[in-house]
Amino acid sequence: MFVSVFDLSMGATSDTIVSAATPPGTGGVAIVRLSGEGVADIAGDLITSLPEPRVASLRTFLGSDAKAIDHGIALYFPGPASFTGEDVLELHAHGGPVIVGMLVDAAVALGARRAEPGEFSRRAFLNDKLDLAQAEAIADLIGSGTAQAARAALRSLSGEFSEAVNLLVANLTKLRVHVEAAIDFPEEEIDFLSDRRLLARLESCGAEFRSLLRGAAVGRVLRDGFQVVLVGKPNAGKSSLMNRLSGAETAIVTEVAGTTRDILRESIDIDGLAVELVDTAGLRDDPGVIEQEGIRRAREAMANADAVLWVQDATEPAHGALDEETVPEVPVLVVHNKSDLLEAAPEGDGVWVSARTGAGLDALREHIKDLAGYHNLGEGAFTARRRHVEALQRAATHFEAGRSALQAARAGEILAEELRLAQSELGAITGEVSSDELLGRIFSEFCIGK
Repeated sequence: MFVSVFDLSMGATSDTIVSAATPPGTGGVAIVRLSGEGVADIAGDLITSLPEPRVASLRTFLGSDAKAIDHGIALYFPGPASFTGEDVLELHAHGGPVIVGMLVDAAVALGARRAEPGEFSRRAFLNDKLDLAQAEAIADLIGSGTAQAARAALRSLSGEFSEAVNLLVANLTKLRVHVEAAIDFPEEEIDFLSDRRLLARLESCGAEFRSLLRGAAVGRVLRDGFQVVLVGKPNAGKSSLMNRLSGAETAIVTEVAGTTRDILRESIDIDGLAVELVDTAGLRDDPGVIEQEGIRRAREAMANADAVLWVQDATEPAHGALDEETVPEVPVLVVHNKSDLLEAAPEGDGVWVSARTGAGLDALREHIKDLAGYHNLGEGAFTARRRHVEALQRAATHFEAGRSALQAARAGEILAEELRLAQSELGAITGEVSSDELLGRIFSEFCIGK
């Protein structure tokens, strides 16, 4: 049972809620979903009676005035064996917005209320049908930008991420039991630093933290994408490079220096990695008034980027020098453009490309994947959110602080407390420990009807 302090005033779970479960617009089929204690009573008026559980039944959908609205399929899922853990009724009607609106209005007139964003998933969480990480994976699956991200979100929804977190929590618990038992029975005179079982468990938990952090960092990139900002001097070929990578003429390309004045964005897919390319104004010492604003925005974009491609003209003698004051605190890859104009083979660090001919672009794509920590993930990837990564980092920090205290001062009490704090941070990922504000913010991002 999850220990949650969720504010039920955001929607009492005894209410029966209703919403369209399919996007607005016209289509072949639209689904209206109801969940709650009053489903059976409302169904008596909407479709005369409840159908047999989990058996598609052709019914006439009636309004609150008993007049027919549509003919379609009704599906009934009695709780607790349903998505929300409550009685759920789905009406599969013809996909017109007027019909959907009439069905929802009829359900409301018969005692239901309109669902809030994410309320169906929120009820599934509160009724222990999903943990918090799995509930978030529903929204991630719906919003997936690439096939790889969709597969990873499905693995998170299936519980693979939660299982890894729960395994680490279980191992930390064993470690705490070992440490606290030694503290409670000092007559045993256990020397922590000579206790091989304790040291082995510490090393094992440390390795689990590192593995999970790596996986979560890649999972965050799968979910949110990877933002790469192209910067450099005017006429280095940033815009040409973005156009070549994206396969679209997004940026205007001319021989005139300073053509790009504003931020331009284009999304590309590199082997399942969603990458947002950001083209910026050229950086130079004596820009005009308009360019000054473009350069300011370029520096701002660099500060918020996941990585920077420092594009330089390979034909310029001093092309290799970087302005230390300009380089942001994010990974930077030097890209030597216009390599096709070189008389001799290129030499030096970075990657050598030609936006004009396309030479070196495959290598550049591989470098971008390396910057993201993204490789062929196979069947082991899962999606993660920024809050998951941050919670893991805080938990790992507590763990390492406890291990350091043990090694430096044999402070078993400090180790035990830091392990407890680490467990608390991990519990926030799956929802074992959750605040009203966190849950409200998470579920408010969901679609209405999900």
